Amino acid sequence: MNPTRRAVLLAGAAAAFLPAGAAGAVPKPTAALQPYASYWYPDSLPSGSPGPGVTWRSLKTWRAATDTDLPFNAASVPLAARFTPAPANSTARAGQARVQALVSFGPTSSHPAQGSATADSYALTHWAYLDELVFWGGSSGEGLILAPNAPVVDAAHRHGVPVLGTVFLPPAAFGGQLRWTRDLVQRDASGHYPLAAQLVAVASAYGFDGWFVNAETGGGDSVLGTAMLGFVTELKRLASAAGQRITWYDAMTVNGSVSWQGALNGQNQALFQAADDMFLDFRWTASSLAASGEKASQLGRDRHELWAGVDVESDGWETPVDWDAIVPADRPHVASLGLYRPEWTHGHLPAGHTPEDFHTADDRFWTGRSLDPSRPDPADGWRAPAVSVADRSTVTALPFASVFNTGHGLRWYEDGEIVSDTPWTHLGLQDRLPSRRWVVRGDGQRPAVGFDFADAWRGGSSVLVDGALDDPAVLDLYATRLPLSPGTVVELTHRTDAGAVRVELGVATAEPDRAGAAPPYTFLPVPDAAGGGWRTSAVRLTGLSGTVHALGVRLTATGGGPVRWRLGGLAVHAGTGTPAAPTGPRVTAASGGDLRLAWHHPAPGTVRHYTLHRVLPDGTRRFLGATGQRAYFAGGQTPAPGERAGRFEVRAVGELYTSSAPSIVTHPW
Repeated sequence: MNPTRRAVLLAGAAAAFLPAGAAGAVPKPTAALQPYASYWYPDSLPSGSPGPGVTWRSLKTWRAATDTDLPFNAASVPLAARFTPAPANSTARAGQARVQALVSFGPTSSHPAQGSATADSYALTHWAYLDELVFWGGSSGEGLILAPNAPVVDAAHRHGVPVLGTVFLPPAAFGGQLRWTRDLVQRDASGHYPLAAQLVAVASAYGFDGWFVNAETGGGDSVLGTAMLGFVTELKRLASAAGQRITWYDAMTVNGSVSWQGALNGQNQALFQAADDMFLDFRWTASSLAASGEKASQLGRDRHELWAGVDVESDGWETPVDWDAIVPADRPHVASLGLYRPEWTHGHLPAGHTPEDFHTADDRFWTGRSLDPSRPDPADGWRAPAVSVADRSTVTALPFASVFNTGHGLRWYEDGEIVSDTPWTHLGLQDRLPSRRWVVRGDGQRPAVGFDFADAWRGGSSVLVDGALDDPAVLDLYATRLPLSPGTVVELTHRTDAGAVRVELGVATAEPDRAGAAPPYTFLPVPDAAGGGWRTSAVRLTGLSGTVHALGVRLTATGGGPVRWRLGGLAVHAGTGTPAAPTGPRVTAASGGDLRLAWHHPAPGTVRHYTLHRVLPDGTRRFLGATGQRAYFAGGQTPAPGERAGRFEVRAVGELYTSSAPSIVTHPW
């Protein structure tokens, strides 16, 4: 990376050095039982004592059997397979450059395992353009090895994106100690690297997809360089056998020194060969990237296994980038794109911003200034991923449903009713979301389209279309590969808040004839949603056969004035069902009013998530939260007047949002 940018990179990673209350630092709850994402040192611990809320742990001594936080941290969603539909525009390509993001969702020690009581969060949703997410973190004062938390992994996996944990060995200026590098690459009596096996075991137990290894502690020699190469080689071998992957960061060279190359060359070639891919430091140039791509090809590797690092932490879409050096428009892509800290889209917003403000900024970053991936703005200096990279989708099987839940909200809704007015974030509850946000087709004035948090059918958000609709407008929703049968039904839950609008469901049973063209929709009438309330309308796909390739809606204003129309849910199925109830609910730990709950389920693969309620003595049900895991932390519970035991319900929620009967557990106060 450029020397002038080192502080930017390392200050983000070395969160232990942020003063209390610094920007981006999130105060931790004091509840002893609150589970957080796990973090470790390789073996030896720092001298002294950890700071408040920090626990020093050794990876070498970690065992899954004694990890009491594992039920909260283990992902519940397997990595989904995905496909590439015809690109939304003529410039986006499939099979060339890929996109990686290094994202810091918070300080190393402060990643709640199951969300938090705020809507002010980086709720990443543009998974369709991502090929790899690095859960960025690690610091000398907290721990150097950070495992991703379950909410992020579940959201990413639902969209087909692998997630890597981070191994960060910081420079001495940021508290790095060379002994920690030596700890990581220590060998046992048989010549193996025990911490390589530990890293693979952690990823297997937690359900994420491998590791990003960033060794930046200087002062090493060729002996250490040889040991690191042996370590990465063994780590890759073990990871591959477990279905995991390893990314190497361009910092340490084969001679053990730290010397950022910004290129693939003789100084790091062996380490690249030992890994699945490599993140090239920010100091790359057009010529060094071109040479790196050629060298990768000479080694029999794909040039797109090189991520050209682009640091967007400070300036976001204002960052100057030589785009033609990475993803030229007039010739094959040279390398892949490595985005460092795209959570800028959240961090740069002023105080008092809303969730809608965040999603508008995030759409701008991933889609471009036009906010419509089918119509990129050629004058936009920021070449958004949607301009160069084809989007992907995982919507391939029935039943499929979405309530357009982005993973955070100002309230929690069930069937259009507010059941909790507490703001929340939990990315693991995020739906599979439309990948092309927002493609609107038509000859009239383009309406505003976006996620809205003022009302929802379920979860925390809905899709709001707001505009004059002086001409019919077609909104693309999902690229799919859904099989059709005589009984296939599409259900839309929708509401008209202003004006009058005719709604038609668009169903395409083939791909467009070229990139950027509209799907060949057949439009089917949707029953009117007039009356001011939510309505679920069922549309049978009579007369259609084969496979559904795309779903959308066509909106036509039928009266004067602007239209405000909401889409709260979409479901495609050939029959409904209700999941079985959880079994064996129990309290596994308690400290005052802080409880850890756990349960089993006879068929966890049928469950989208679980909801938890507390039942008060008068029969009132109080919503506590939801989770994809079969464990839940309920903090701050206090007895109601005269209540001798707390009563808690857990329900399983299926893909179509049908809920099981409750399983009940009580806890004496």
